[in-house]
Amino acid sequence: MEKKRLIILSSAVLLALVAVFLPGFSELQEKKEENRQLKQRIDLLEAHNEELKTELFRMKNEPGYLERKAREKLGVIKKDEIIYRPGAENDR
Repeated sequence: MEKKRLIILSSAVLLALVAVFLPGFSELQEKKEENRQLKQRIDLLEAHNEELKTELFRMKNEPGYLERKAREKLGVIKKDEIIYRPGAENDR
């Protein structure tokens, strides 16, 4: 009888401990995953930041780079310049 009582008491204590610590453990796991995702995002943003710094340096220090970028992204052309687009005649 005493052995049965000890098993029931041990089980009750174990269940109580699980009930107390399981929510905290689950939350800890969620926070670890969130932290991992944030670190990954930081790494991506730092890499993008380096790319932007490189581009800024090139814009400030490389002759012709700014003009090339303006032509590519904005379609800027020089005065009296004619743009040729292959296949454009077929669009009419």
